[in-house]
Amino acid sequence: MYRFLLTPRWWGINVFVLLAIPFCVFMGSWQLSRFEGRVQEHRSATEQAASDQQEAARPLASMLPVDKATSGRRVTASGHYGTQLLVPNRQLDGKNGFYVLTLLRTDSGKALPVVRGWLPGTADRAKAPAPPSGEVTITGALQASETPGDNGVSAAGGLPAGQTAAISSASLVNLVPYRLYDAWVTLDKADAGMRAVPATAPDGTGLDLKAFQNLGYTGEWFVFAGFVVFMWFRLLRREAEAARDAALGLVPEETPEPVTSS
Repeated sequence: MYRFLLTPRWWGINVFVLLAIPFCVFMGSWQLSRFEGRVQEHRSATEQAASDQQEAARPLASMLPVDKATSGRRVTASGHYGTQLLVPNRQLDGKNGFYVLTLLRTDSGKALPVVRGWLPGTADRAKAPAPPSGEVTITGALQASETPGDNGVSAAGGLPAGQTAAISSASLVNLVPYRLYDAWVTLDKADAGMRAVPATAPDGTGLDLKAFQNLGYTGEWFVFAGFVVFMWFRLLRREAEAARDAALGLVPEETPEPVTSS
């Protein structure tokens, strides 16, 4: 009854199934490992952020360039505050507001963007406290330049003068007359009645949409594997039933079409 399995058609079906199932299982396992890796990175980043708050701040120059290992680490830098900008549409604890971003001119000849704090409401220069005068030494968490469109960073243009959508050297280069570090710092303690902005985990280490996409793809690949098995059994059963019916003479004879005379 199962002699049909030796036909070229079924050889092709069987080879496809034998290749498709391991491939789907492999791809599902790979996507699952990607998700597990992101979970581990998120856990490590959370633990690192907790330890960063307790470790001594290091000189800015020793922590550059910013990467996964240095993002969120406490740094210190000295200089004089210069141009001040506002970063609108930033949320803190579920409330909308804006960052007060001030450029710190350092002795290296470059300026470091420093988020001095967050204020609620619409971005307004009159609300933003003026930066301290004279030489200052700041301490805060080192952050990588933002990319518009990622992690809620606005990509909108046409902002009023004195505002920027993203905190990055690419966005600021046309707004301030300084050479810039490709990094920024959020102060441990905000200035003048503002609220401190917490450091964010480096890109690719959080449980973001991409992480859960990996988990979704894992389920899809395993479902594909199950579907292949299901369809193979369904075809096998249908073919076996047809062969059995033919052996028992239960296959209905085809009714000849009536001949019509012209």
